[in-house]
Amino acid sequence: QVQLVESGGGSVQAGGSLRLSCVASGYSQRVRYMTWFRQAPGKEREGVASIYIATGSTYYATSAEGRFTISRDNAKNTLYLQMNGLKSEDTGVYYCAAGRGYTWYWPKEYDYWGQGTQVTVTV
Repeated sequence: QVQLVESGGGSVQAGGSLRLSCVASGYSQRVRYMTWFRQAPGKEREGVASIYIATGSTYYATSAEGRFTISRDNAKNTLYLQMNGLKSEDTGVYYCAAGRGYTWYWPKEYDYWGQGTQVTVTV
């Protein structure tokens, strides 16, 4: 079993920055990818950025490319999402997830989820 706890959300003006953190505990051999998802009100959950644990390779949604950076501190068992140049459309609940991730941006590929952290971008 894997437990995930996110933090770092908040309210920020457009153009600002936030860094989300996700502390992981436990172990599952099924976990190959760790990914940040977000869900805006009335919309489906979407993949934002992912990291392949074995190699550190990273993947980004088009909307996040160039503005967001996903990283992992193995010593602290912590996943990060540095978000710069935030836009109003980045508003939503951000979830940390761990799982097989064969298609990294599909929520159904993930077995373990955090509780989510709210990000609100104001204009």
